[in-house]
Amino acid sequence: MFVLTVDQIDSRESDVDAVTPILADREGWRHAGALLGPDRTAGDEFQLVFDAASAALEAALRLRRTGAWSVGIGVGEVQTPLPASTGAGRGSAFLAARAAVDAAKRSPHHLAIAAPDEARAAGVSALIGLLLEIRSRRSPEGWQVADLMSAGLSQAAVADRLGVSPQAISLRARTAAVRLEREAMPALVGALSDLEAPRALRSSE
Repeated sequence: MFVLTVDQIDSRESDVDAVTPILADREGWRHAGALLGPDRTAGDEFQLVFDAASAALEAALRLRRTGAWSVGIGVGEVQTPLPASTGAGRGSAFLAARAAVDAAKRSPHHLAIAAPDEARAAGVSALIGLLLEIRSRRSPEGWQVADLMSAGLSQAAVADRLGVSPQAISLRARTAAVRLEREAMPALVGALSDLEAPRALRSSE
């Protein structure tokens, strides 16, 4: 499974509690695939648990897009049945997530992965870092196109929605590397999934 431990960047210099809005959207996170959480684990930190690599990666990218969070992805076992909150969670994935978020705080892209195979985890972290680098250079107009296409609209439909020419949308999409990201995502999900240990550590009855 995949545990995300997420810590607010520069929280000591901010009076804003950014965790509370995250907790308020519990249903939204469950709809996005979270099995457990979000739950606050410290003043400016929270955790989420996923069983699908795709959902875990989407959540990590969503959080990093805001620029407000260091995201650690821990890959490993999670004891089941799941408890009521992540604070009571047990398993190697929780320990890995703690190591990952500590590494994420030192990473230029504020994201890191910890898994039993440390070398492979570092490689997957680096690949996701390349995607984050591309995203960091995306303009607001590029994000607008990326979001609309992610929602299922074609480039022609996006052009019609925004009232600009198809050629302009094609240029924005190419500059924003929308197609490149779309083509890379299955490989990134597969690489993250391959890091997974046995899916769960069943508790003895």
